[in-house]
Amino acid sequence: MSQTMTPDHALATAADNPYRTHACGSLGTEQVGSRVRVAGWVHARRDHGGVYFFDLRDRSGLVQVVANPEQSQAFLAASKLGSEHVVSVAGTLRPRPKGTENPKIPTGGVEIAAEDITLLNTAKVLPFEVDSAAGVSEETRLKYRFLDLRSQRMRDNLKLRHRVGAIVRRELDALGFWEVETPILTKATPEGARDFLVPCRLRPGTFYALPQSPQIFKQILMASGVEKYYQLARAFRDEDLRADRQPEHTQIDLEMSFVQEKDIHAVVERFLKAVFKEAMGEDLETPFARIEYENLMRRYGSDKADLRYGFEIMDLTGLFKDSGFKVFGEAARAGGVVRAIAASHEFSRADIDKLTELVKGLGLKGLAWIKWTAAGPESPIVKFLKPEEIAGVEKAAGAKPGTVVFFAADKAQVAAPALGALRKELIAKLKPAPLKPWSFYWVLHFPLLEWEPEEKRWTFTHNPFTAPLAEDMPKLDSDPGNIRSHQYDLVLNGTELASGSVRNHRADIQRKILSLMAYSPEEQEEKFGLLLNALEHGAPPHGGIALGFDRLIAILRGEDSIREVIAFPKTQKGTDPLSEAPGPVGAKQLKELHIKLDLPPQPAKPA
Repeated sequence: MSQTMTPDHALATAADNPYRTHACGSLGTEQVGSRVRVAGWVHARRDHGGVYFFDLRDRSGLVQVVANPEQSQAFLAASKLGSEHVVSVAGTLRPRPKGTENPKIPTGGVEIAAEDITLLNTAKVLPFEVDSAAGVSEETRLKYRFLDLRSQRMRDNLKLRHRVGAIVRRELDALGFWEVETPILTKATPEGARDFLVPCRLRPGTFYALPQSPQIFKQILMASGVEKYYQLARAFRDEDLRADRQPEHTQIDLEMSFVQEKDIHAVVERFLKAVFKEAMGEDLETPFARIEYENLMRRYGSDKADLRYGFEIMDLTGLFKDSGFKVFGEAARAGGVVRAIAASHEFSRADIDKLTELVKGLGLKGLAWIKWTAAGPESPIVKFLKPEEIAGVEKAAGAKPGTVVFFAADKAQVAAPALGALRKELIAKLKPAPLKPWSFYWVLHFPLLEWEPEEKRWTFTHNPFTAPLAEDMPKLDSDPGNIRSHQYDLVLNGTELASGSVRNHRADIQRKILSLMAYSPEEQEEKFGLLLNALEHGAPPHGGIALGFDRLIAILRGEDSIREVIAFPKTQKGTDPLSEAPGPVGAKQLKELHIKLDLPPQPAKPA
């Protein structure tokens, strides 16, 4: 075979194989005149005046089969074939007649003149046609997932998923990482979401927890001297679902010893560059941009802003420091901010009202605005502003007729996310062309802690194991809310793709941070003793990251939901229509586990 062998073409087997010698999608003009045997599913069958045509499909693609009356066995067998029947076909490969070629598929220049067709299995009437699932409910697609996965789209999704995983493994292996499996049955730890619990039959009244991440175990591996660990790890979180969340997901998980932030970033950039080059045919520019968290929030109002678009937030606090307009002046003089974002669009009053309700829902008292027209600036607030203030806004925004500037005046922690949400809404409404197809950047040095008013204690912003910046370490005693950390995120096109940090490798610092989060010494031992014990026995400086594998594949394939790149996902209600999970268990099994159900009363069925 002269054409380049691909993994799908390698489906071909030995010449004496009773099912196939070639993959359907591997056949081309090089094999014309050869006798071939292929196997797969009947994709479509057509009767053309006493000659049967059908497309045969396997994982590698399609090939056209022709059954003529001269070959009586093949002709009779072809006449009885139905959609998705499984067959093996032997015959001679020949060029398609001139004018009947199909340039849309790789095998479109050839066809198999069938000499023998062996029926391997029949198929029931399909609930929907393979490759024609438009309009079919997700519930139905997932109930018959074995049919859905036969479609070209889903095959391509799984193929890319496999390819990306293979590239990542190869690159990490070349860098000296070891792939180590961490436990699935482990102990509950407070990591931000509910645990899935598994009762332990051998110790009644106790439960395993499925891991939300391999966090503690991968840190213990660093204390064990492994130095470079990775895993395509399964993680489980009992949380409300949406397009980018599932009860179980996969992450590219890694941890390294004796490293700084930049070392971990370089590893991720290396394997992502290889993924884009080999799987997508695109050259990523590395290193990725690095943006401080505070700077990102000021300029874009979100820690995962999509930077493929403009709409940068302007800080106009200085301009309005002495303003007579009460809303702006008081905010600027009281330690707050006056910030704004500009857009060119003919906004109706209803549009502005809708945007105002959006920011009010995020704590902003209102949304001031100025619209520039051919006659000049127009707004209910213009009469309260000095000419030099209006001119300053006009210059900062580059305003011209058609430009509208929206203002937020409040504390920075209120104004930033409100304008960030407004920016996102403007992008969705105006649909500007992206400046580039891919926008990667690192968000650096998130706050270590945030105040939890309901519980009246400090809590972690990402995870409790992140190290503070050395220069902010003295604030542990005096100003915990203003400590920056070695936490970093990787953002791609407005999606948080990865999250990681340099960890606390000293137990005394880790204990101090846990104490700030109101964990007593006894609670620290109960919940984190496994890690603390390892840190006390000589853990090296270390750090790592976890990258959302499902999210990455969904973005690369242009899918809106990670469910489309997972072979057997759950619905948004957390159910699996294929296996009918979750489901009840019998009384005997519950008794063995010493479990009694306390379910809410069920509504009475109507008579």
